[in-house]
Amino acid sequence: MRNQLSTLIVSVAMMVFAVSSTHAEGPFQAGVHYEVLAEPVATSNPDKVEVAEVFWYGCSHCYTFEPVLNTWTQALPDDVEFVRVPAIWHPTMRLHAKAYFTAKAMKVLDQIHEPIFEEMNPKKAKLKTENEIADLFEANGIDRARFTKVFNSAGIDMAVDLAAKKQERYSTQGTPEMVVNGKYRISGRDNGGNEGMLKVASYLIQQERSLMGQ
Repeated sequence: MRNQLSTLIVSVAMMVFAVSSTHAEGPFQAGVHYEVLAEPVATSNPDKVEVAEVFWYGCSHCYTFEPVLNTWTQALPDDVEFVRVPAIWHPTMRLHAKAYFTAKAMKVLDQIHEPIFEEMNPKKAKLKTENEIADLFEANGIDRARFTKVFNSAGIDMAVDLAAKKQERYSTQGTPEMVVNGKYRISGRDNGGNEGMLKVASYLIQQERSLMGQ
C-alpha cells in the first residue's frame, strides 16, 4: 500500500511539473516559432516595445499582408511602437527603400505607400529607376522637384544605410518578417502564414511589456 501511495505521489508530482513546464514555455517556443537574435538590435524608443516589419514593395506576400497588418497595428497599445524596415538585397531594392524613406520624410507616406504596392504587384511595374519612381509620386499629387531633392539627400541615404544594417543584424531570411523589440525574429514560414506570424508577435509583445512592467 505504501509503495502504491509513493508511486501515486510521484506520478502526480510529475504531472504537475509537466503542466508547469508547459505553462512556463507558453504557446510559442524559441527555435520553433521564432528565433532569438544572437545580439539585440537597438530600438528607436527604449521606453516602448518596438515591433518592426521587414518588407519589400515588390513582394507579393507583403502586398497581401498589408491590409491584415494595418488592422492589427491599429489595435496595438500605446506603449508599443510599430515601424517598417525596407529590405535591401540589391541596388533596385535600395531605390525602393529610398522611395519609402522619401515619402516618410515628406510626410506623404499615407498618400503613396499603397500606390507603390499596387504599381509593383497587380500592375507588375518594376520601378527600376529614379525617374519611374518620380513619375509615380507625381501621378499621386506629389511635387516632383521636391521629391527629387529629398530622394537624393544625404539624410535619405543615411536612413537606407541604417535599414540595411538593421536587416543584416536581424538575420533576415525573407519578406515579410517581423522583429519584436530588437530581440526576436518571426517568419510566416514557421507559423503557417502571416496571420500565424502576428499571433507569435502578439505573444512576444506581451512578454516584453511584462518585462518592462507595462
